[in-house]
Amino acid sequence: MTPLLDYHALAPELVLTVGLCAVLVVDLFVAEDRKVIVTNLAGLTVLASLVPVITLALDGADRSMFGGAYAVDNFALLLKALFLVTGYITLLMSVNYLEEGDYYEGEFSFLLLSSLLGMTVMASARDLLSIFVALELLSIPAYLLAGWRKRDLRSNEASLKYYLLGVLASGVMLYGMSLIFGVVGSTNLYEVGEVLNSSFGRLPLVTVGIFLVIVGFAFKVSAVPFHSWAPDTYQGAPTPITAFLSVASKAAGFVALMQLVFIGFLGRDDVWAPLFWALAALTMTVGNLIALRQTNVVRMLAYSSIAQAGYILVPFAVAGDSRSALATAQSASLTYLAIYAAMNLGAFAMVIAIARRTGSGELSSYGGLFRYSPALAVIMSVFMFSLAGIPPLGGWFAKFVIFRAVIDAGTASAVVLGVIAAVNSVVALFYYANVAREMWFSPTAEGVDDRSRVRVPAALSAAVGITLVATLAIGVYPNAIARLGDMSVLVR
Repeated sequence: MTPLLDYHALAPELVLTVGLCAVLVVDLFVAEDRKVIVTNLAGLTVLASLVPVITLALDGADRSMFGGAYAVDNFALLLKALFLVTGYITLLMSVNYLEEGDYYEGEFSFLLLSSLLGMTVMASARDLLSIFVALELLSIPAYLLAGWRKRDLRSNEASLKYYLLGVLASGVMLYGMSLIFGVVGSTNLYEVGEVLNSSFGRLPLVTVGIFLVIVGFAFKVSAVPFHSWAPDTYQGAPTPITAFLSVASKAAGFVALMQLVFIGFLGRDDVWAPLFWALAALTMTVGNLIALRQTNVVRMLAYSSIAQAGYILVPFAVAGDSRSALATAQSASLTYLAIYAAMNLGAFAMVIAIARRTGSGELSSYGGLFRYSPALAVIMSVFMFSLAGIPPLGGWFAKFVIFRAVIDAGTASAVVLGVIAAVNSVVALFYYANVAREMWFSPTAEGVDDRSRVRVPAALSAAVGITLVATLAIGVYPNAIARLGDMSVLVR
């Protein structure tokens, strides 16, 4: 039987597929000194794929295909828009790298678009198989992108470590999915949810399966103790790819977790809620404490990214406490992901801009930045304090929705986790503020020329501008992003 295809619903994925094929073909015929055309084509592809996302949102109708295994609803559209905007900003950040280094623009753009395609599919996947296929489609190009500095041993090591641990995590996850399928007899998440709410859902085999699936995705979101790949990979990869991995790839892992937990595993909160509680507490604490000791800004942001993952896990830990907590937790996770994307991408864009003058990612090289480039110092400070959650910057609202989810849960375990999150927020302020202190109050770093202005290319300036406006706008008027989060929950 031929499946019914809704081409409007599939349009974002179709545009990306056509675009990545076009990038591959055009790259064969464009001269080496005109490869920027390929990058521009990739950027236009991403923007073009946003158009059907917008038209689908304006249409307002939920669409479902393949027996409910693939859905296009508010949840999917919000995440697709987030992934595509993140991909476009990554391309803007990459232009300079591609011009100045041996980075093979065609292959780079092709792999980035392929990973984005996997992410857009993930946002609509409501089936164990489609989730796994989407995860591999987004992960395999990411393994290659992490090692894109082909002649850099550190980059090669980052890629290899990411690949080996990623394959291990995928195997663990797939084994857990197979156990669940063995009990349920279906891979559709809605059918899995129905069976897990019955007496069959109490079988020990199901408990093991849920545990293994969550452990596999804990690696993808760099939750402690499955985080060991992240710092080395983030430091060894080109900075635009580090930004992409820390935002888009991490967000895709959380999207998959939301679909699995809030649709398929909802009836077994006795299994996943304590596991998420432990992961959230460990990830926040370990990430922040190790970040305090870092002297390299990229590595500090890597551990900061791990800690941020811990904050996003907090709503998962309290979602099973009550029906109201369930809706609030979903909205909080979506809202935090969107705000985190803006401020983290902005921070990495500023790292690239500052490194154009200092030639280093070491914290000491930021000394005296305010004296010779006050604009860069101010903007970097905005992103640092936003990540710390200081009002009126966007990060404060991200922290607010997390604590609102904890309050709505109202249980003793939720309150304890909220206290741990609050203490960790204070700890995080120290290392974020340390970057600002270095820029504003320390003398100019040795070997840094402070006699001329720092020239930031137009594409990189656009990336900084987009993320800066988003961070400030969310902080001043958070209701817009809050409304989007409330409209996009999976289970009400």
